[in-house]
Amino acid sequence: MTVIIGIDPGSRVTGYGVVRTVKQRTEYLTCGCIRLATDGSFDERLVQLYDELSAVIAEYGPAEAAIEKVFMNRNVDSALKLGHARGVAMVAARRAGVLVNEYSATQIKQSVVGRGHADKAQVQHMVKFLLGLSQAPSADAADALAAALCHGAMRDGNARIALAGGAR
Repeated sequence: MTVIIGIDPGSRVTGYGVVRTVKQRTEYLTCGCIRLATDGSFDERLVQLYDELSAVIAEYGPAEAAIEKVFMNRNVDSALKLGHARGVAMVAARRAGVLVNEYSATQIKQSVVGRGHADKAQVQHMVKFLLGLSQAPSADAADALAAALCHGAMRDGNARIALAGGAR
């Protein structure tokens, strides 16, 4: 059994999703969004992100994390802020002893939807379907759950490959 937290970092909203894998089955534990205060300085928002994400990690005790890689944006300032938020999320996970794994948005969408350029609604729909949820999570939470599902699939696939290689 492995608990995985998926993180969709953002400088204003960071999505998180926590799943538990048991053999070939994945169970939904929780998801949500950390909405950062719009007043105050950027460094205060980063501290808020660290504190709130650390609380989620402490509550659910994931062993592994999946975080979306930064994609290059035309707006350099936005890309830098996203990079800061991503770094804070990675530090929060590592400080708690959680192994961090990085995936591109294309890898995550390909893993969950079957198409690397799927839109947010498709990701939300597939996350709802794959986890048997009664309603689709918000876009940021769905992206985070998709990252966790992607990691679980990659992890399981790599384990099967290792087992097959070891059987020679």
